[in-house]
Amino acid sequence: MNERIAEESEELIKKTINISRVSKVVKGGKRMAFSALCVVGDGDGRVGIAKSKGADVRIAVDKAFRKAEENMKTVNLNGLTIPHTIVGRHCRSFVLMKPARSGTGIIAGASVRAVVEACGINDILTKVHGSTNPINVAYAAMDGLLNLSKPKGKNEAFAESASGG
Repeated sequence: MNERIAEESEELIKKTINISRVSKVVKGGKRMAFSALCVVGDGDGRVGIAKSKGADVRIAVDKAFRKAEENMKTVNLNGLTIPHTIVGRHCRSFVLMKPARSGTGIIAGASVRAVVEACGINDILTKVHGSTNPINVAYAAMDGLLNLSKPKGKNEAFAESASGG
């Protein structure tokens, strides 16, 4: 069983979005720590994102990757793009995501690009509005991807147009 888990973790796409130094004021002075935001995906529609703190950068990153693997969720994709336009929101960050034709590539900033690449999307257009804080932008992109509806098949689209809806 451990071999299967090891093989599965090797296939995952892991990206670090943000590392920052944080401090806590205590009686004896300031206690320094590091905060890391990481994203993990399988490149086939499953993606997870997590933030963690640790005394060392390596500890914070490892904890964030582990938490992100546990929090992986499935995203509804339409081939190598998204099925429709959507806006993801988190705090005051808004990420507009539009499907793109094959060959367009990923038109996105660093935070959104990391989430989208880990998910397995190759063609997408994005624009960030509001706050450009990398943590909020990453969570907003994740919110948009999780709220995508399933792409309609030919039969479903035909049935909807025939019923007048």
